[in-house]
Amino acid sequence: MHALILVHRWLGVVFCLFFAMWFATGIVMHFIAFPALSEAERVAGLAPIDPAGLRHGPADAVSASGIDAATRVRLHTRADGLVYRVDGAAGVRAIFAANMSPAGVRSESIAVAIAADHARRRELNATAATFAELASHDQWTVSNGLDPHRPLYRIKLNDEAGTELYVSSATGEVVRDTTRRERGWNYAGSVAHWIYPTALRRDQRTWDVTVWTLSLVALITAVAGALSGTLRIQSARGRLVSPHHGWLAWHHWLGLVCMTFVISWIFSGWLSMDHGRLFSTGKPAPTEAVSFARTTAWEKLSPREISLLPAQALEIEWFAFDGRIYRRERFGLTSQRLAFAGDASAPGRAFLQPDEASAAASRLAPDCLPAATVRVIDDYPVVSVMPDAPVYRSVCSQVWFHLDGANGAMLEKLDPSRRAYRWAYSALHTLDFPALIGRPLLRTVLIVTLCGFGLVFSLTTIVIGWRRLRGLLPVH
Repeated sequence: MHALILVHRWLGVVFCLFFAMWFATGIVMHFIAFPALSEAERVAGLAPIDPAGLRHGPADAVSASGIDAATRVRLHTRADGLVYRVDGAAGVRAIFAANMSPAGVRSESIAVAIAADHARRRELNATAATFAELASHDQWTVSNGLDPHRPLYRIKLNDEAGTELYVSSATGEVVRDTTRRERGWNYAGSVAHWIYPTALRRDQRTWDVTVWTLSLVALITAVAGALSGTLRIQSARGRLVSPHHGWLAWHHWLGLVCMTFVISWIFSGWLSMDHGRLFSTGKPAPTEAVSFARTTAWEKLSPREISLLPAQALEIEWFAFDGRIYRRERFGLTSQRLAFAGDASAPGRAFLQPDEASAAASRLAPDCLPAATVRVIDDYPVVSVMPDAPVYRSVCSQVWFHLDGANGAMLEKLDPSRRAYRWAYSALHTLDFPALIGRPLLRTVLIVTLCGFGLVFSLTTIVIGWRRLRGLLPVH
């Protein structure tokens, strides 16, 4: 018992500021997300494609890119011309559609022109847009999802909102935007909560080990406090009493009241840094990804393909899915047409069908049930890259696959371990239980209230820790 008290006492002195910071920033994060370019913003910034005069098709772009086993090719209009983006396991490449030359951005003026054109289409004021810097990482671009696009051109719009856009040097696409308000609030939210200073976060391994370790020690601190606090409760004249007085008594009683939430929240927060340590990652193995797409030879794509392209599409994407190449014509945020590439007679539809998802999943695992559409409110929620598009769930014995009906991407692989992780991390940490997802106001009230109690409890720890360090409390 004495050892348990000592562990809680002195780890609490060290970690009291972390606890208070995590609860306070957790409230901020519920309202202000980390800066990202949403799909709605990305699509709003696209310019219509004029296919007239196009001489080179997606097969030519794949050949020019040098990417083996390409899985996706996307055609879009950039400020400096039509560009193909080719995706594969080796990375991404941008190719000018006019002459099949590399289309990576190497000019500050081109980056400014791309950002300004994107901004104007989103009705942002870009008249004073200027180049700020070319950087591998900064505070708002530390996410690993941006790695294929580094270095990034940061363009200031110098508008009233303080908007800044980031242009990929690899593809010339706008890949992130921030505003002054987002940046300010995120210093008080995500940056502090995730311990996200650029110098640390740019090194994924170092940041991962650092935050995982801090979270684990914080969990040990909370568990030690819960055990010692429960064991030290006393009974006098038929009622429970604390052996402490003043701030220690407040800390004791608040700790007992908040104990379940604090431990579950710190535990689930620690699991947010799991990254495959205890649970599976939810990502398909490389062999499964290859088997899923079953990429065909792009050079077999009919030369007639470019003659089938519609006018005024915002982007056109070709993707390999279950051994065939599909053409996806995007006309707006929620409007698209899907067809087999090179086949003018094939009827168009908006999305992949359940039987197509079933056939693709059956190549990954045996005993698959027919694919079914994931409900909007589901025990294992997942959304398409395109609003209102279906996501199909294929249950193959103990393994589930989530397939995007809009673009044929595999979104998740849920084995029993990953399904358990969904509840141990996401449900406990963000309260995204199905019963609360459909009641966002109630969920918000619960999150703010619980984190508020956790914050007040942490403040008592700070006072006690400060007094103990100053020698104002006797050491027992």
